[in-house]
Amino acid sequence: MSTAPLRFSGTARRTGDSPISYYVQKALETPGLISLAAGLVDESHFPVADIREAMNDILGEAKSAKAALQYGSTSGLPALREQCLKRVCHADGTTPEALNLTVNNVLLTTGSQQMLYLLGEILFDPGDIVLCEGPSYFVYHGVLQSQGVKVITVPMDAGGMDLNALEATLTHLQSTGQIERVKLIYTVDYFQNPTGLSLAAERRPKLVDIARRFSTGHRILVLADSAYRELRYDGPDLPGLKSFDPSNEFVIYTTTFSKPCAPGLKTGYSILPHELVAPVANLKGSHDFGSTNLVQHILTRLIASGAYDRHIVSLREVYRTKRDAMLTALSNEFGDWPEVTWTKPGGGMYVWMTFPKHFRTGKGGALIERALKNGVLYIPGELGYRPGDDGIVPTNEIRLSFGVSEPDTIREGVRRLRAACRGLEA
Repeated sequence: MSTAPLRFSGTARRTGDSPISYYVQKALETPGLISLAAGLVDESHFPVADIREAMNDILGEAKSAKAALQYGSTSGLPALREQCLKRVCHADGTTPEALNLTVNNVLLTTGSQQMLYLLGEILFDPGDIVLCEGPSYFVYHGVLQSQGVKVITVPMDAGGMDLNALEATLTHLQSTGQIERVKLIYTVDYFQNPTGLSLAAERRPKLVDIARRFSTGHRILVLADSAYRELRYDGPDLPGLKSFDPSNEFVIYTTTFSKPCAPGLKTGYSILPHELVAPVANLKGSHDFGSTNLVQHILTRLIASGAYDRHIVSLREVYRTKRDAMLTALSNEFGDWPEVTWTKPGGGMYVWMTFPKHFRTGKGGALIERALKNGVLYIPGELGYRPGDDGIVPTNEIRLSFGVSEPDTIREGVRRLRAACRGLEA
């Protein structure tokens, strides 16, 4: 007698393999490959000595060792939550009181990715709608797909999300009776993954105002994924979207220590509107009873000692050099090809390239196969989009990352990419 099959949930049936898996496998199968694909942190510049010192200090004293090795709370270590709140408010030139915030609005998570998932379980039913930039963070698209959410992308320009297009999209959804399904506007507002672009200063208050104006029958939230905010190489630090939400009703601010410190610490934090705090914390408690307590104690020590901020200053210089190497190499290799353009990010880890319309940069296209043969890997830009009603997404774009490779390797990778393009120009 055959064994009866398992019956999986709707969530499991909607959850597929990550589209990046194919490219990871290709990287493993190709000796000598230069990867300009993975958005990994440069491991040669981890703050190893600072983390070791913090760990030794914690474990070297009985009281602090016991506190760090015990269970923590679901919301996270109060001292670290207080530090996070003060850091964000200081960066925005405001105070917690001015934004109707206390430490109780701060929740620590196992990376910011956990918060993205928790929010979906709290807010979404299958068929709900999330508006996000086109292109946007494709890993989050996978989360939304598993939760049965319809993703509608809003075009971008050099200033980030096109807010005229956003307003037009919301107006259309309102006129067609779909506005009640819109739950969230998602933006990576600093040095976006995948384009490297930031939401322009003048658009920030307007984005919050749009969410407020269209929140007639129910509240539409803005999720500001600010993972790259501290990796800024040029220009001023733009005010966070949370600073334009003085009532603390519309904006969720989420970020991570992975990119500016070390991903192995696997800790993020979010600042939530009041009504979300208890539901998210309760659900998180069902997941994990609290994120890693020892790591939270380490981060608290790093911030209090000033080691964290010193590391960020150093890391900015490292990534600025890598960014400049990539931009110079692109100019040298592609500067004679006016139909090819690329972003010039002021921070983060990514550059976005756009090729002529006839290019096919994704799986099965000519460029990806030629690039692999030439020993270089990128991420196809089509992964950053969700198909609209017409099923069409751009197929002539790519994402390059300068996070891992050294400047000489970046230059060689760009040279190989240009070589792969030869013969495809016409």
